[in-house]
Amino acid sequence: MSALSVYIAPLLVFGLVVFVHELGHFLAAKMCGVYAPVFSLGWGRRLFGWRRGETDYRVSLIPLGGYVRMASRDDDTMAGIEGGAGDRGSLNEAAQRPDNVPEALWDEQAMAPFGPKAVPANRWVENKSTLARVFILSAGVIMNILLTIGVSSGIYYRYGRQYLPAVIDSVVTGAPAAAAGLASGDQIVAINGEAVRAWDEVITRVSPITSGSVRVEVQRGTERLERSITPEVAESKDPTTGETRTVGRIGIMVRDSVVREPVGLGTAIASGSRATWGMTQQVVSVIGGLVSGGVSADQLGGPIAIARTSVQAARNGAETLWSLIAFLSLNIAILNLVPIPVLDGGQILVVIAERIKGGEFSMRTREAFARVGVLAVLALILLVTFNDLRAVFTQ
Repeated sequence: MSALSVYIAPLLVFGLVVFVHELGHFLAAKMCGVYAPVFSLGWGRRLFGWRRGETDYRVSLIPLGGYVRMASRDDDTMAGIEGGAGDRGSLNEAAQRPDNVPEALWDEQAMAPFGPKAVPANRWVENKSTLARVFILSAGVIMNILLTIGVSSGIYYRYGRQYLPAVIDSVVTGAPAAAAGLASGDQIVAINGEAVRAWDEVITRVSPITSGSVRVEVQRGTERLERSITPEVAESKDPTTGETRTVGRIGIMVRDSVVREPVGLGTAIASGSRATWGMTQQVVSVIGGLVSGGVSADQLGGPIAIARTSVQAARNGAETLWSLIAFLSLNIAILNLVPIPVLDGGQILVVIAERIKGGEFSMRTREAFARVGVLAVLALILLVTFNDLRAVFTQ
């Protein structure tokens, strides 16, 4: 990639992931008949864009995010929280043209904020069914998951499926594998009767065995051998969570020769879906570790860390950059499901709670929820920003 493309990479990563998330909310709102006058890539003051139909499609000043403004009873509050604080003018009552709405966007036949007409109550998000509201709130997450599956599948289809063959390069002297007679050049073909061909499959099957033995089948030239090996117990740090765990080891090293095999579209989609599920387990594991204290919050990174990682990924090539986009998109999806009031998960929880309660929470209660959510998100932003700056100045 060119030097210019490398440094544009953070905008591609942030922009695509956020655009897809907000597009999900926007399309779901449109499908459910909710009035959505603003679709913005970025937060704050409008820089440029175009108005088509009921919606102003725009690019705003701060490029780290985006939002969809929807007609709501709490319109003014939510517009401020979601980044549209510059969109003065209530949607719920007739009004004159606000100072911040350019004359070119004003239409005497349109609804607020681009016209004098109030938005009818049947276009408010609160007046839709519980199922519709949950669909609108979860649509961003769904779109990010679909983006991850799509990008992961595209990587497999374009670059093929890669794996490290389970061919032994060397055996540790005195280790269980050496005592069993395994040697350099042997190819591991089965563990406990289950066929394997990749090194990660061997690790997956051997690591959990911390007591007892494991049957290892190897191909040595034209000869197929089976050995019963009792793994040694060792301590290993989980690469995802950083937690120390007990694992089984047999003492072999494999050849560092990655193999790529082309795959068809169906296989690529299946592989992309499996990769997405694997990433989901990793992210959930990290979040669980943060809650339990097993994972340090010092490992969390923010926009600066993502930007630096994006630049490095772009330098390593398009495959690495697209892999980062897929992983970040899934992170955004899962983090948005955390039940913090201003996040999608928190809002979904409130909608369901109101349905169970049989009525809406009071304005005071909703404002209290919103304040708690804003404080939680601000605390997270301060934490990751501190981690980012510390990483910059300590390297």
